[in-house]
Amino acid sequence: QVQLVESGGGLVQPGGSLRLSCAASGSIFIINAMGWYRQAPGKQRELVASITWGDSTNYADSVKGRFTISRANAEDTVYLQMNSLKPEDTAVYYCNAGVVISTTLKTDDYWGQGTQVTVSS
Repeated sequence: QVQLVESGGGLVQPGGSLRLSCAASGSIFIINAMGWYRQAPGKQRELVASITWGDSTNYADSVKGRFTISRANAEDTVYLQMNSLKPEDTAVYYCNAGVVISTTLKTDDYWGQGTQVTVSS
């Protein structure tokens, strides 16, 4: 009923920047919180940043001051601006959204397919 499509990943040198985007589409009434998670090889998926409908944000300590999450509610899109990237930021990044479905008014949790971010010289 709802699809999340991510874009913007790639290969970047240490100290560089990338901007991830995630666009939601489908039977959307409203999207509550949206967030970005990441999973590195051999590690558990972890929260990177989240943002509520009212733009309250939360960040993992490891990315505070370097990453910025934002959203465009009219476009059902969330962004992650990543600056001063480090090799330890290398992971698959996943978009997540808590969506109120327009046909049922129930809230379901959705994930994107993931986008690879590699930080290497």
